[in-house]
Amino acid sequence: MRAGRPAPGPGAARRRAPADRAGRSLSGAHRALLAGGFLVNLGTFAVYPYLAVLLRDRLGAGMAEVGLVLGAATLVQFAGAPFTAAFAERAGLKRSLTLATGLYCAGAVTYLYGAGRPALTVLGLFLSCGAGALYSPAFRGYLVHAAPPGRRPRLLSAGNAAGNLGIALGPVAGALFLAEPGRLFALTTVLYALLAAGHLLLRPEPRDGDAPPVEPFRRVLHGLAGLPFAVTVLTHYLYLQFYQYLAVYAEGRLATAVFGAVMMGYALGLAVLQPLLAGRIGPLRYPVALAIGFSCTGAGMAAFATGHPAGIGAGALALSAGTAVLFLKNDLEALAHSRRSATVTFGQQRLAVGLGSLLSGLIGGRLYGLLEEAGALPGFWLLVAAQCVLLPPLLLLAARRLPGARRG
Repeated sequence: MRAGRPAPGPGAARRRAPADRAGRSLSGAHRALLAGGFLVNLGTFAVYPYLAVLLRDRLGAGMAEVGLVLGAATLVQFAGAPFTAAFAERAGLKRSLTLATGLYCAGAVTYLYGAGRPALTVLGLFLSCGAGALYSPAFRGYLVHAAPPGRRPRLLSAGNAAGNLGIALGPVAGALFLAEPGRLFALTTVLYALLAAGHLLLRPEPRDGDAPPVEPFRRVLHGLAGLPFAVTVLTHYLYLQFYQYLAVYAEGRLATAVFGAVMMGYALGLAVLQPLLAGRIGPLRYPVALAIGFSCTGAGMAAFATGHPAGIGAGALALSAGTAVLFLKNDLEALAHSRRSATVTFGQQRLAVGLGSLLSGLIGGRLYGLLEEAGALPGFWLLVAAQCVLLPPLLLLAARRLPGARRG
């Protein structure tokens, strides 16, 4: 007679708990926060694509001056993220989210009353960028606060999906009021005021007894996860070639409506794919995830070189798949290897995004200009695709050769 299998003990039940919890539905607080993240990006991206036109008209300046103002504001948003994240760690995530939506509201008010007052318009831009620098790490920090590792992929992908849906629909909403910016800013003022009130109703985040000690502000980069930070810089350096230069490349090749549909399709594809793939992305080894993500991104960039609507549309879909993997896995890897709180880690990751954006502007813009003068613009996308293939393995190789490098 065979002995029966021993009954699982309490330890086994505890081991199963994270997996069980990972399958449960999102909490009410999480759902409310996801709705807030969607609406914040809806309001932000109803304005953001048209800022260059707004600044040119209100400042009476050339595009060089407009670009300088936009670049300085973007630098504040990204470079300030580690400091705003450290502030959120001290002030509390709920308070920081409420303060950030209040700053968004103040920015919308200054835009509203800034017609004919250039200084107010510029102030509104910097208020909005400061709000984004605080809201983004606090938003992600609240989502994963005290969550076991098994739930993090689902929570982060849900947060990213909500934000990407706002990014996709925001420009459409803004286009409806493009001829009446005053009405647009009045509506965004009301929206952000309601969001600030709504964030006041969020439950305060629970205390986490295992949280690492709070570091002084001067050590905001202490405990940084080096490899995920570097890969995030590389990811956004390559990916933002798409956002920054495809619009110029598409002129004369795609109708405006078709190009708008491509950009919306990319954002919607990312919003749908990342939650669907989150359960598979989480357990992947980091090098495997990078191979998949950068291969899809490279395939998308190569497809843009065709210059045909079908090729550009297919390229955007491939890019959706590649960035769905890369954006989520980079953040998960940073959380796994950082010695700081989740909020500060997300602030550090935002700095990496800013550095990648800067490199994309400096290197990509120069390369695009050279190939445009040579009449070989399709070659630009092929060179970006080649970088997607060559640079990630070189970065991993360099990381392995560094003393004490962390492997994925």
